[in-house]
Amino acid sequence: MRHLLEIDDLSVEELHRVLALAADPAPPQVLAGKGMALVFEKPSARTRNSMEMAVFQLGGHPVYIQASEVGMDVRESVEDVTRTLASYHACIGARVFDHATVERMAGQDVVPVVNMLSDAAHPLQALADVLTLTDELGGGSSTALAGRSIAYVGDGNNVFRSLALACGMLGVEVRFAGPPDYRLPEVDRDRLAAAGITFTETDRVAEAVDGVDAVYTDVWTSMGQEAESARRMRDFEAFRIDETVMEAAGPQALFLHCLPAHRGEEVTDGVVDGPVSRVWPQAANRMHAARGLLAHLLGEGGTS
Repeated sequence: MRHLLEIDDLSVEELHRVLALAADPAPPQVLAGKGMALVFEKPSARTRNSMEMAVFQLGGHPVYIQASEVGMDVRESVEDVTRTLASYHACIGARVFDHATVERMAGQDVVPVVNMLSDAAHPLQALADVLTLTDELGGGSSTALAGRSIAYVGDGNNVFRSLALACGMLGVEVRFAGPPDYRLPEVDRDRLAAAGITFTETDRVAEAVDGVDAVYTDVWTSMGQEAESARRMRDFEAFRIDETVMEAAGPQALFLHCLPAHRGEEVTDGVVDGPVSRVWPQAANRMHAARGLLAHLLGEGGTS
C-alpha cells in the first residue's frame, strides 16, 4: 500500500514521473467508478477545488468532509474514521492540524492516504511548485531543473520543508532567508540531510536572492498561529518581498507564493501582480500536480 505523507515518500524517479503525468492531457482513469474522501480539519479553497477537479478528471467522485462531520478523536478515533471511509472510497486525502493524524490514518494501511497539508508538511503544494518551475524554467522537462536555484524568504514552515525536499530531489539549489528563530527544526534538517539535500541560510534577504531563478514566500502567520501574529509581524518586517528585493534577485527571477497572500505583509501588490509573478499558474498547477500524483499512486506506482 502506497501513501504520500511527504515528498520523499516518492523516489526521485517517481517524482519525475508524477510531474510528467501532471502534464498528460489524457490521464489514465484510475478512479473510474470510485470515490475519494477529502477530509478537512482546516479549510482551504485551493486544496478543495484542485483536489475535487483532479479526482473528477481521473474519472472519480470526490466527497468533501468537514471536521465536524467525522469528529476525529472526538466522536470516533482517527483509526475508526479511516476504516469507515475506506469502506466507501479508493483513497483518502486529509488536511489536518497535526501530522500525527495522517500518520495514524496511513498506519491503518487500508487505502492510500494523501497528506493535503499538516503542520509538518505540504507535499501537494511542493508538487505544484516544482511543476511550475518545470513549466517556467525547464521547458516542460523536470530533468532540466538541475542546476537552477530558488530562494525561500520568511518562515521555515511546512511549505518550506516540502519545497526544499522537492527542489533538492530535482537538483535545484535551495537558499533560505529568515529570522534565526524561524528556521527549520533539527528533525526537519535531519530529514533533508538523510535525503542528501543541503541548503544555505542567512538573515540577509539580498544575499539569499542574488542571482536566483525564483523567489518564494508564504504568509508570516499561518492558520492556528493567530495568537502569535503581532510578534511575527515585528519579526518578519525585514523579510517582505517588494520590488527592491526582486531587483536585487535580477531580471531572470520569477516570484512564487503558495497563496493566500497577505498583501502588504510578506509581499507587495507590485510584486504579486507584476510581470515576474507566476502565482496564478502556480495555483492552477495545484490541480495538475494532484492529478499526476493520484494517477501514479493509484495506478502504476501503487504497488512499487
